Amino acid sequence: MRGETGSGAGARRGTTIGALGIALLLGVTGTAIAVPPPPPNPSDSEINSSKAEANAKAGDVGRLTNQLAQAESKLAQLNDDVELKMEEANKARVDAETAQDEAAQADREAQSARTESDAAQATIDKARADLDKFAAASFQQGSTIGSVWAYLTANSPKELLGRAQMLDAVGGSRLNALDTMKRAQTDKSNKDATARKKLEIAQERKRAAEAAKHEADNAQSAAQHAQDTQATQNEKLEADKTNVEKQLFEAQQKVSGLQGQRQRYEDWKAQKAREDEERARQAALAASRPSQGGGGRPSSRPVQSAPAGASVEAAVQRALSQLGLPYAWGGGNTSGPTRGIRDGGVADRYGDYMKIGFDCSGLMIYAFAGVRALPHYSGYQYNAGRKVPLSQMRRGDMLFWGGSARGIHHVAMYLGNGQMVEAPQSGLRVRVAPVRYGGIMPYATRMIG
Repeated sequence: MRGETGSGAGARRGTTIGALGIALLLGVTGTAIAVPPPPPNPSDSEINSSKAEANAKAGDVGRLTNQLAQAESKLAQLNDDVELKMEEANKARVDAETAQDEAAQADREAQSARTESDAAQATIDKARADLDKFAAASFQQGSTIGSVWAYLTANSPKELLGRAQMLDAVGGSRLNALDTMKRAQTDKSNKDATARKKLEIAQERKRAAEAAKHEADNAQSAAQHAQDTQATQNEKLEADKTNVEKQLFEAQQKVSGLQGQRQRYEDWKAQKAREDEERARQAALAASRPSQGGGGRPSSRPVQSAPAGASVEAAVQRALSQLGLPYAWGGGNTSGPTRGIRDGGVADRYGDYMKIGFDCSGLMIYAFAGVRALPHYSGYQYNAGRKVPLSQMRRGDMLFWGGSARGIHHVAMYLGNGQMVEAPQSGLRVRVAPVRYGGIMPYATRMIG
């Protein structure tokens, strides 16, 4: 209270000195001090109009903000769809490679069957030669191994009996040769049919897998086109919102400027009124007696400071050891990062085929290399281990995103404390991030324990 009293007294003494100076000037010169010209005073209509304009711009910003939020939500869905289509293309690629291997195996089996068929054909040819030899011999007149003529030309019963025994033996050989030929023909036909059937099945699977891959590639391309279109729309909305926000700022500045002008005018009016009042008071005071004044020193106030403001762990460490490596679609195996591959869409635009890194399922292949070999497709990895509810997930479990209707499109490893390690998407790097629960599968896959 003492400091405030002293300050007030000093201020009053200062005012007295100032008033005395004014009175002396008035007394000496006989003229009044020129009052500063008044600042601009905007009308109420100008201020109200600027407020209405600012409110309209604020409404536009709110509308565009809502549209942009909806567009960003749609873009996020399209991003998920692109991820899904990329994983489906990954699956189709793996299936096509498997079908190619099966077709190659079937072709090798067909080659082997043809070799066995050729051997069977040689047996048939030999049996036919034996039959031809017998037929030719049977027409040799008088031969001991001939036909009925051999009986007619026998000179004695003993010779006739010997020739009959010989003909029986030859006939048996002929029947054996005929039976061998028939078996060889049947065996050849069976081998040919089996080889053809296997080859036809393998080639059909190969064609189906290639068609599925083509369809998956087209679907991925369509999804990427939709994503690009939406991203362009988002950029336009963002630009419109930025432009309107600028206009809102300018309108608010205009309102503030007009209100500031009005306030300065009101302050000028008040100051002028005080000065006029002080002139009158000091003039009256000077007319009655001289004023005595003393110096004073205003008190200072402290400045307010701004408010202050093949174990689980082995798999986890393998995944964490790759932090910072680039995402590369199709990249990664049990040995580490590999060069990405072309996909005809998103990955190609980011140059994944020129990068050495991992995609989401490739990182899991590397992490669990000491446990088991995983396929390079998140949908197959989902079924590679034991399912546990998300409420029971623990460090080292695999988490998946997608759904039964749309399919799985992403996989990551849970680290605990709400964190996970993942290879997110083209253009980004292997990272640790909070678990995203939007679109997450209801079960985690446990590979160990």
